[in-house]
Amino acid sequence: MTSSTQPSTRPAIDPTLKALLDAFPLTFTEADGVDVAREKLRLLKTPAEMLPDLRIEEHTVGYGDLTDIPVRIYWPPIAEHDNLPAVVFYHGGGWCIGDLDTHDPLARAHAIGAEAIVVSVDYRLAPEHPFPAGIDDSWAALRWVGEHAAELGGDPDRIGVAGDSAGGNIAAVMAQLARDSGGPPLVFQLLWYPSLTADLSLPSYTENADAPMLDRDVIDAFVSWYAPELNIDDPRSLPATLAPTNATDFSGLPPAFIGTAEHDPVRDDGARYAELLRGAGVPVELSNESSMTHGYASFALVVPAAAEATDRGLAALKKALHPR
Repeated sequence: MTSSTQPSTRPAIDPTLKALLDAFPLTFTEADGVDVAREKLRLLKTPAEMLPDLRIEEHTVGYGDLTDIPVRIYWPPIAEHDNLPAVVFYHGGGWCIGDLDTHDPLARAHAIGAEAIVVSVDYRLAPEHPFPAGIDDSWAALRWVGEHAAELGGDPDRIGVAGDSAGGNIAAVMAQLARDSGGPPLVFQLLWYPSLTADLSLPSYTENADAPMLDRDVIDAFVSWYAPELNIDDPRSLPATLAPTNATDFSGLPPAFIGTAEHDPVRDDGARYAELLRGAGVPVELSNESSMTHGYASFALVVPAAAEATDRGLAALKKALHPR
């Protein structure tokens, strides 16, 4: 697990990232309401002229009883669009905020960096649709991709999952469900600063209680909106579909890259999951970014240090999806 470094001795937050977060603070409480939270996230918008040009299509997909899940599909800017790997991407936002637009730049980055088709999933959000509605949508979308990858120009034998924050939680859950349900067979999981334990006693939650992008007020709001019927005070009692570290078996899961940030309450979640995967013989790379905060991958286009950190994860994804 990541060592409990004291804030006074660890590297400071990257100054470019800090200046940006100071100008657009993502702070709110449960009492503010989810609409306020969503609008604050929308303010962190990348200028359109900075976005790379890709082939992009909007689709509505489904599997079984779930038939109306919006997705946005991205193709990488390469000559050949046949037999490409595919990545099912789940956006962050505490399972309550965020959408295809807020995470459009990050989805594009995965398509380019991994040279893969990316299917970004617009799963239902809490509090209107609390747990497990978003998990149900995400699982249906993944199974749809497993069955229709070839129609998109994809290789059904080279599918990965990726997600940031709450999306990292969902990606980890999808990897477990795919293993336990016989597919789709996944070759990799890319988890950006994922929330995986629901264990607020971990050192990073205390060290970074007032961190930018994700502080304890924001965490409390997300938890109350997403899982109002569950007892978060006993994290070990939670289902693995909410806290993936509570799974009984970690063997047979796809290799992983877990990117964490030193100045992030959920930093130790990623470290704990890396330990569990390694203990089960699953190859995993844990990269703790010493000057980064929660959400750094979303700032890769404007913060050079965030770009370097993001490139490490995308390179691992590309290597896994293009083994030859």
